[in-house]
Amino acid sequence: MTDLKLGAKELRVSDPTKEELAKIKRREIYFILDEVWDTYNIGGIFRLADALGVKKIYICGASETPPNHRIKKASINTTEWVEWEYKETAVEAIEDLRKKVSGVKAIAVEQDKNSIPYTEVKYDLPFAFVVGNETSGCSRETLDACDVIVEIPMWGVNKSMNVIISLGIVSFFAARNLKS
Repeated sequence: MTDLKLGAKELRVSDPTKEELAKIKRREIYFILDEVWDTYNIGGIFRLADALGVKKIYICGASETPPNHRIKKASINTTEWVEWEYKETAVEAIEDLRKKVSGVKAIAVEQDKNSIPYTEVKYDLPFAFVVGNETSGCSRETLDACDVIVEIPMWGVNKSMNVIISLGIVSFFAARNLKS
């Protein structure tokens, strides 16, 4: 932990050198965005991916992609160094990732009749978290393509959380509990 308090100016200026970027240890963690519509959520997911050392983001369907000024603003330029790729569907992204990365497990973060608490999964690398859009979540086809569906328990009146919040909770839990 650092006790350095950054101001708005320091938070908005990120211009790492190639050498600094080469030192970042990217983990075999992937994010797949199934029709995430809010560009600020997409930008926030880039920041989250950078913080966790995520290897790659797949942006799918009707989601906006960089360059987009709202994504750039929310990402604080992390779109410049976190690898990403566009795919027509999240199912296509899952299939592509399985061809490229041996043993990757696709984990949907979604409320579903088949979901289990996110704390009950053993997170071994490599894995991909799959999240859906802000209105209807992941498509049924996407959920069927995943190995497991996890959800966050909800104890209040509201029955869901923002996609970036859900992904942040589950991905930091998984990263903290990695065995590899």
